Amino acid sequence: MGVAIAMFIALFGWGAGYFGWHDPEGKVQLALFTSFILGIIGGYKAKGG
Repeated sequence: MGVAIAMFIALFGWGAGYFGWHDPEGKVQLALFTSFILGIIGGYKAKGG
């Protein structure tokens, strides 16, 4: 779980500079955040919570 959080923070904070995407409206960051939250929810439900 720690690796997933570190990867999310790195992509969210420095992904545009590293991968070179242009995101003036923040849509890529919104998609990253949404997928991270849905992943947490899916993992929690699959675990039996």
